Amino acid sequence: MDANAFGVRETLSHPGRTYASEDVYTIGDLARDFGVTLRALRFYEDKGLLSPRREGLARLYSANDRERLTLILKGKRLGFTLAEIRGLVAAHEGNAGGRGLALTRERCLSQLSQLERQRSEIDAAIVELRDTATRLAAA
Repeated sequence: MDANAFGVRETLSHPGRTYASEDVYTIGDLARDFGVTLRALRFYEDKGLLSPRREGLARLYSANDRERLTLILKGKRLGFTLAEIRGLVAAHEGNAGGRGLALTRERCLSQLSQLERQRSEIDAAIVELRDTATRLAAA
């Protein structure tokens, strides 16, 4: 396994520049490593969830940014809103100032209940669409 799999970069090249650091990642690195688009990463930056260092036009992400992105994507996968994800990140980093969203058992159960309601609504919509498609095929 190469060193990049462990987040180690001997030199990081960007057109016209070389960055020497162990924990510096380009936007392309993060997009590839996390399976997200460049647009998504820029969106998270615009919303203040990621704060890459800038050198010219290059966005340079730290190991902390990678950890934040992991939390952001986990929050998204669990169905939390951007505001809730911001609170989760703040609480995780210990700088919530009382406004952080602690991931408590109650919060997990509440989110689980909401996702189950959504799944129920989706299942009902699927049944209705299948019935409609069957009726239309028979007509």
